[in-house]
Amino acid sequence: MTPALRIQNAVKTYANGFTALKGVSFDVQQGEFFALLGPNGAGKTTLISAMAGLSRLTSGNIQVMGHDVVHDAYAARMSLGVVPQELVFDPFFSVREALQFQSGYFGLKNNDDWIDEIIVSLGLADKAGTNTRNLSGGMKRRVMVAQALVHRPPVIVLDEPTAGVDVELRQSLWAFVETLNRQGHTIVLTTHYLEEAQSLCSRIAMMKQGALVALDTTEHLLHAEAGLRVELLLDGALPENLRQWQQAADDGNVLLRLDDYEQLAFVLQTLKYAGVKVKHLSLPETDLEDVFVQMMHR
Repeated sequence: MTPALRIQNAVKTYANGFTALKGVSFDVQQGEFFALLGPNGAGKTTLISAMAGLSRLTSGNIQVMGHDVVHDAYAARMSLGVVPQELVFDPFFSVREALQFQSGYFGLKNNDDWIDEIIVSLGLADKAGTNTRNLSGGMKRRVMVAQALVHRPPVIVLDEPTAGVDVELRQSLWAFVETLNRQGHTIVLTTHYLEEAQSLCSRIAMMKQGALVALDTTEHLLHAEAGLRVELLLDGALPENLRQWQQAADDGNVLLRLDDYEQLAFVLQTLKYAGVKVKHLSLPETDLEDVFVQMMHR
């Protein structure tokens, strides 16, 4: 099956010599819910701009549903819907008019039924006749999501879609996007809310300084990278030969990062022989934020 998104050796170097993308390559399969994560300046938005045809790569290529974004630009753009990070809206139209004009940009006629469905699903029904310049920031972001979906693209890129919006919008947005994903749409998400990526995405790519530093399933990243985390409350100091695994310590509370339960048995034996009493032991659940911090500081 043709990948929904194929990025091959993407390099982007600007006129001032700065290289924002350093040979990034990965595929996103059709129907995936995929996360593209990284700190500010990692190159995520540059890559998305190249996907959308807003900027040209210095070298390499990108395909959307098998269509090259440069040589088959029309078909590639018809296959892609992008919700940008910045608020972009036309202040002269109502919500419904903005979506009707957006349909026209893609050559779509008689699209009102789908527009109505989007408006209702994104909680915009009572704002459909309101001028976009009179909307709150959260409502404007809903309109941007609606505009990206108006031509029913098979691949949807969400660049920080919930930045600065309320909890209710997040819940309604994710419910709608998950429905689209179940219907077969491919979703590519960038977000700084890592709990969203962990709960929604089956596979994750991490970028740092323009390079890809991780690409794996969410489950494997959580287990392989974070390892076994053990929190101990000790009556005494942690023995020297155990400090290689120490991540943090505070008033007798010690956090260790281990590879497996065999190491945990060794830790407990060592504490016993050293005469250090364990008052409390817990195994905190690993989350994506722990993995992300480790990858970015590696």
